[in-house]
Amino acid sequence: MKSRKWTRRDGLVAMHQIAGVGWHTLDRLLTAGWDPSSDQVDSYLTLLEGKVASKKVKEHICQKWGAELVSRTSEELSRRNIAAVTVWDPDYPDSLKQLPQPPWVLYVKGDRNLLKSSGLGVVGARKPTNYGKIAARRLAKDVAAQGWTVVSGLATGIDGEAHRAALGVDGKTIAVLGSGVDVVYPKHHRALYEEICRRGAVVSEVSPGTQPHPGLFPQRNRLISGLTHGILVVEAAERSGSLITADCAMEQGREVFAVPGPITSELSRGTNRLIQQGAKCVTCVEDIWEEFSFFTPAPAPSPTSAEHSRQTEPVMSLCEEERRIYAYIKEEPRSLEEIASHVEYPLQEMHRYLVQLQMKGLIRQLPGARFVQC
Repeated sequence: MKSRKWTRRDGLVAMHQIAGVGWHTLDRLLTAGWDPSSDQVDSYLTLLEGKVASKKVKEHICQKWGAELVSRTSEELSRRNIAAVTVWDPDYPDSLKQLPQPPWVLYVKGDRNLLKSSGLGVVGARKPTNYGKIAARRLAKDVAAQGWTVVSGLATGIDGEAHRAALGVDGKTIAVLGSGVDVVYPKHHRALYEEICRRGAVVSEVSPGTQPHPGLFPQRNRLISGLTHGILVVEAAERSGSLITADCAMEQGREVFAVPGPITSELSRGTNRLIQQGAKCVTCVEDIWEEFSFFTPAPAPSPTSAEHSRQTEPVMSLCEEERRIYAYIKEEPRSLEEIASHVEYPLQEMHRYLVQLQMKGLIRQLPGARFVQC
């Protein structure tokens, strides 16, 4: 009987979503001559019995495989606005093809064209200091403002700051997940996830519906570095997932950058160690551009007189007391006690000045009655 046909790529996507089918199973099937556009698969599984998967998985594949699975998979992905980009598709990133085990399929929600854009990975601590947050925001913003894509992992902390900073300047960003592309993790990043789906791209190499588990995050980290020209690490403890991403970048021949931090900070030990080992020390975005000779950043536009006026007006309008308090509150948080000790104003008056500075958008209050410049 003549076998039924569908496209080769659609067959690959459908097989990729069968439980128990991993990278090696697909690799050995294809090496043995299996054609994903045919309904014939059992003979190849028999040929590779003991090398591909267990007898139980083999039986499961034989039960699932066929035209109905391929059709259902294609329709379900289309219905849920999930694009499947296979290693055979023209928009599959060339940079990933260089990996030892390039993903057979990438699942994308959002703009799949970003997969082949110039990108920088930004990763770091899940519980960063205020210094780390400011550094991540500034550098990610400056990178995105030059048209590069900021790639990160949607995690709490530095990842989230980097994604938001890119979106804040109408820049491009990719979130690479350690779960199915339709599974939001962490859950409190739901709004950020949806915004990235609308204005950027969310990417995963595991089938939709896959829940996050520890074994998937090293894979996710290797994909973050694989999609970029380099990795920037902003705050990392000595044992950190961010350092795994940096290791992946070095193995893949990507640039590794690190933001230095105070030697007294636990979260600076990982980044400072990276610098000792040869990572590029980054204090401004120009330090990053120096390593990419193929890219010349556009000069930063000078603000118009009207823009300059809008930027300086809130500060120029401060009274002497507000100006003293504002000057003392730098980028590191200041407690209420520290501010009171420095300015020596009556507490009731100081409260009033702090409220006025917040209303003018110049400072913001952090938990624990601490204040920082915006």
